[in-house]
Amino acid sequence: MEKFLTNMVALFENVTNITWQMAVMWIIGAILIYLAIKKEMEPSLLLPMGFGVILVNLPMSGAITQGTEEGALSVLFDAGIANELFPLILFIGIGAMIDFGPLLSNPKMLLFGAAAQFGIFFTLSMARLFGFELVDAASIGIIGAADGPTSIFVANYFHSNYSAAITVAAYSYMALVPMIQPPVIKMITTKKERMIRMKYEQKDISPAVRILFPIIVTMIAGFVAPKSVALVGFLMFGNLIRECGVLRSLSETAQNVLANLITIFLGITVAVNMKAETFLCWETLLIFALGLISFIFDTIGGVFFAKFLNLFSKNKINPMIGAAGISAFPMASRVVHKMGRDEDPGNFLLMHAAGANVAGQVGSVIAGGLVMTLVSAALGL
Repeated sequence: MEKFLTNMVALFENVTNITWQMAVMWIIGAILIYLAIKKEMEPSLLLPMGFGVILVNLPMSGAITQGTEEGALSVLFDAGIANELFPLILFIGIGAMIDFGPLLSNPKMLLFGAAAQFGIFFTLSMARLFGFELVDAASIGIIGAADGPTSIFVANYFHSNYSAAITVAAYSYMALVPMIQPPVIKMITTKKERMIRMKYEQKDISPAVRILFPIIVTMIAGFVAPKSVALVGFLMFGNLIRECGVLRSLSETAQNVLANLITIFLGITVAVNMKAETFLCWETLLIFALGLISFIFDTIGGVFFAKFLNLFSKNKINPMIGAAGISAFPMASRVVHKMGRDEDPGNFLLMHAAGANVAGQVGSVIAGGLVMTLVSAALGL
């Protein structure tokens, strides 16, 4: 009887320890789970993240988030995210998924992969104007890379105080690309521009070129942005596994089992930093606003770059191709293709958009490494 009463008292104390901040975080967790299940928005990440948010904001959550012996999630966080291990391993899986064939068929699409990173640097400047420290501003700007693993990697490299908010914003906006990009594209293009048709010539890319491409890109990245070598290297190693032709089962494992497993670990361990007392602040709302701005200006940068090229080109480029230069693969290329078909059912932009989209994947990690290099040099890190 005495033990029962003791347990009831403990239960009562737990209930009375519930705060409105905890309740808000439970609602946020429920929304993430809803988006994952009902809307199928990045379900492999948002579902574990949403569950983790609820888990770490329970009154007795200390046993799973604190300490090195009993805090299971903290141990997992330190082992996989604090040292950037999970994002790097995930890049192997992403690299194994990507077919660089459309890009190799039309190498000039690399230019769009670079132009569509404009939002990163614009948002970095905006974040500084709002008073964020340079390392935090750089981490916030990387949301515009439209690449969750890159956002996590950079935020942890700089030990940003807002890594959880940055991660949630990056993955949320990646999933919302089909909602964010169309109105922005329509705002800055004319119907005539959106109806521009582009010829596509299918080219056979030799196995030797496909194998050399990831090796050469890694070497170039090492010279241009040394801090990006880890990111680019793991991405390109995954692609080399895909293209070498002798590791087919390993490539399939990297694309499916490995990528899904690491994504689940990422989602649930990122939630460790989403405790109510640190996550619910005005900075979090500002980061989400800046993240949206970053995605918008990525799109604007890519579209206006295509418009600029059209001033000097006889074979006009559909400006929407520039919007596909962000790293959100393959959503951005599908959005552009669909918008082209909506304007002209006979217009087929998918291969051009896919070329720009995979170029954006490379451009985003190089841009992330470039930001890390410049900021580290500025701060003497």
